[in-house]
Amino acid sequence: MKKTIFAVLTLALSMASAKTYPVTLYSPAVVAGTVLRPGEYVLDLKDTRAVLKRGKVVVECPVKVEKASRKFPTDSTRLVIRDGRAYLQEIHVGGTDLKVVLD
Repeated sequence: MKKTIFAVLTLALSMASAKTYPVTLYSPAVVAGTVLRPGEYVLDLKDTRAVLKRGKVVVECPVKVEKASRKFPTDSTRLVIRDGRAYLQEIHVGGTDLKVVLD
């Protein structure tokens, strides 16, 4: 009985520590050296790390999560062009005041 309770509490804590959000990329973007194709991804935030997932594609990178002065009405991304390639620099999570800055 104690093992079952411990397992349930451990699972609940691990789920509470990671936040997930849907993110849509409308153009190709480079994240951690990987080119992500346009489409819908799941953003998992775990402390100072972010994981973007879509099917078999999984990319992890360090991030800094900041609070904006207002809530973002929709998801949006900020890309920076370097060497002719678009690099994902920020993710603004719609419906929240979270700004995820990629390193």
